[in-house]
Amino acid sequence: MFKNIKAALSKIHPAKAMLLGYFIYALLGWFVLMMPICHVEHVSHTDNLFTAISALSTTGLSTVNLVKDYSVVGQVVMLVLIQIGGIGFMTFNTFVVLATLHKISHLRKKVASTEVSLPKDFVISEFISHVIIYTLACELIGAVILSLIFMDYGIENPIWNGVFHSIAAFCTAGFSLFPDNLVSFKYDLGINLTISFLSILGALGFIVWMDFYKKFTGKTKHLRFITKVILGATFCFISIGTLLFFLSEEPFTQGSIYDKVIISFFQVVTASTTTGFNTVDIGILQPAVIVLLFILMAFGAAPAGTGGGLKNTTFVTLIGLVKSSLTGQNIVTFWGRQIPPKRVQLATTIFSYYAFTLTFFIFLLVTVEDKPFLPLLFEAASAIGTVGLTMDVTPNLTELGKILISILMFMGKMSILTFGIALVSQTNEKIAPKKIEEFVF
Repeated sequence: MFKNIKAALSKIHPAKAMLLGYFIYALLGWFVLMMPICHVEHVSHTDNLFTAISALSTTGLSTVNLVKDYSVVGQVVMLVLIQIGGIGFMTFNTFVVLATLHKISHLRKKVASTEVSLPKDFVISEFISHVIIYTLACELIGAVILSLIFMDYGIENPIWNGVFHSIAAFCTAGFSLFPDNLVSFKYDLGINLTISFLSILGALGFIVWMDFYKKFTGKTKHLRFITKVILGATFCFISIGTLLFFLSEEPFTQGSIYDKVIISFFQVVTASTTTGFNTVDIGILQPAVIVLLFILMAFGAAPAGTGGGLKNTTFVTLIGLVKSSLTGQNIVTFWGRQIPPKRVQLATTIFSYYAFTLTFFIFLLVTVEDKPFLPLLFEAASAIGTVGLTMDVTPNLTELGKILISILMFMGKMSILTFGIALVSQTNEKIAPKKIEEFVF
């Protein structure tokens, strides 16, 4: 029987294996969080499910108070889910298998490569080992810095708070153990920069850091083109976003120019890396800033990292596609390089699928929730982008609304395209050529 199961699993599509894996982890997290030892106050089954999916998807939206409603055990369970979700469940599983059996199956290789969108020439076992080392190093350094800062503030359990917020920041999960998230620290340069750089280090993607490692160890002479694109896109998103936030939110951000720059930089970083921490009340921001954050959340971080969203490489590809269409070119280029047609098709498919999915769920949310349109749109975008920012909607969602947002977070974690492929994928079959017809736009 086990041989039959193993044979069946070996033929499963990588996207379906991802869907099954995340589904199992979400259920396990849900069941554990329902145990009395995880609670201080009673938490409903729906809220436990919402929390488990939000943690596993590294979103950070929460319908309950994490400190008042969950015990330290419950918070540890959430942190484990965040860590698994941050590096990827298959990356985590494969590392465990490598550490014990020193070999991995072909299916694990395929699923892990699908999960983190690896280039074809990457050795998966080497990549995963470096991911674990890099992740633990960043989180450890961040935990030490944050713990020391929290000690200076006289905060209760500073080490636990430092560890929790460091892992949450690197894994781009905006969960906080403080009742106002990080609003109380909006002028603290140490906390703002530490959280921001942890978020950037996680969101830039493991491909970038693997590329830097190979360059500095002499294994390669030049950085990959994709690494340069990711770095350029990230810099543009953060720098231009910070400037626009600073200019648009002038009436709100009281204080010195220095204070306004800190707030603007942090909030743009937390949106563009899909981390979801906030040092200001998102619900009272200017409409122009809400639109800015929406755009940053939508395109999100880099591929093969801890962040979510459509990915900034998708944005770059779409820019190249528009440019080539306007100039009458038959190929899509960016920075003097051609983007492969399959990647262009993938980018347009991802964007279209995202737009259709978001529109459909917005329609459902507007139907079941008695709330203004803009906050619901922002909430849905935050969920599908696995961001975690909210205009004070999450705690007041109906039961059905919580389920809808949970589905969006789950889809966002897998990437909506992979989620769709997992639902409709079939075994590879040769498709007969179809007659080409003229199409008009």
